[in-house]
Amino acid sequence: MKISLIDSLEVDQKILQDHKKNLANMGHEFVYFDKSASNDEEKIARLKDSDVAMITNKPLNRKVIEACNLKLIDVAFTGVDHVDLDCCKERGILVENASGYSDDSVAELILGLAIGVLRKFNQNRANIFCGGNNYLLGELIKGKTFGIIGTGNIGSKLIDLLQVFGCKIIAYSRTEKEEIKAKNVEYVSLDYLLKNSNLVSLHIPNNKETKHFLGKKELDMMKENAVLINCARGAVVDNDYLAELLNADKLRAGIDVFDMEPPLPEAYPLRNAKNVILTNHVAYYTKEAMEIRAKIVFDNLYQYLDGNIVNEIKL
Repeated sequence: MKISLIDSLEVDQKILQDHKKNLANMGHEFVYFDKSASNDEEKIARLKDSDVAMITNKPLNRKVIEACNLKLIDVAFTGVDHVDLDCCKERGILVENASGYSDDSVAELILGLAIGVLRKFNQNRANIFCGGNNYLLGELIKGKTFGIIGTGNIGSKLIDLLQVFGCKIIAYSRTEKEEIKAKNVEYVSLDYLLKNSNLVSLHIPNNKETKHFLGKKELDMMKENAVLINCARGAVVDNDYLAELLNADKLRAGIDVFDMEPPLPEAYPLRNAKNVILTNHVAYYTKEAMEIRAKIVFDNLYQYLDGNIVNEIKL
């Protein structure tokens, strides 16, 4: 088989060379590229005679998939909404992901954004350079009610961190887990969570059912001056309306994900909103996470070559 890694995994070249040698000894060809393809035509050129595509979080659309004869798309990322899954299903292409590689990284950034908003990092920075008075009264996380929407791996990691800070933690999820309840976390309705939380963090995927999961109705339920943290997917929030609430001093936010990948257009409402800290879709992006995801994505590949399917995305 020919295996093509068309995006950079951002790990030491020796790791890739070792895999290249190992796969060659198994009778397979492995090629990799230092930089992601800049357009569809370049992606097609890299994949046209490949059996396996290894990708990160760069889009893989129908045009590219239909131009190739792939058997497996091995995604070095947790979310797969950047891959045309309908096309994969039609063509019988297996899709696997690297779920779990960045759980700790994302949980830590959520906590960092929460602290940054409560301690007014943006406003303090402006004071430093503009000569303003630093009378910007912050708030503690300790004692706050923190609402977790979605209690998968990242939500669970965040709960562990928040408990150290002395938060009251409530959660909403379609599936209630005994291991989460064992952490003294109460499951509540979505309405109750939104109405009673000082801070809310999202941990849900982006799909047809979750688009604008927090829309106007839900955002209006949130407590005045509450903090929304979104390191999940941009489309699960109505960001246009969120920006209105931020500019009206009704909500605060820490946002790492948007309706498109950065750079953000000048007219994008969140780009110019008040009361928000923005980061550049980097929640997953730590040195340690890059090493973990490389291990997972190659483990997926070797298992597949041995006839085993792991981390499969159900199409």
